[in-house]
Amino acid sequence: MKIKTLIIVTLLSLGLSMAVQSQVISQAYEVALSDFRAPATENGGAAFKQCRDCERVLVRVTATTRYTINGEAVRLDDFRRVITEARSRGNVVMTVLHHLESDTIESINVSL
Repeated sequence: MKIKTLIIVTLLSLGLSMAVQSQVISQAYEVALSDFRAPATENGGAAFKQCRDCERVLVRVTATTRYTINGEAVRLDDFRRVITEARSRGNVVMTVLHHLESDTIESINVSL
């Protein structure tokens, strides 16, 4: 009987510790390019709407924020130039990775 109790307590303890470790740190958003405003500077802010009817959210970017176009890393200036020249902005979907603890954007990815 003591062995069964010990096994049950051990399993419950492991389960609780696993649940604590599965905390969400970052959240990814799929955003239409037409609902996105790129940051002006490396330490500025990017604004986007999570859905058409949602309110616009402004999140800070940092010098460590990664910008990628078609899987290739680019500088912020090049990123801004390419997305400004993009056609069919409503049909282009991008991914914004928001780090929740620091409330900053980790990366912005777009495929054109």
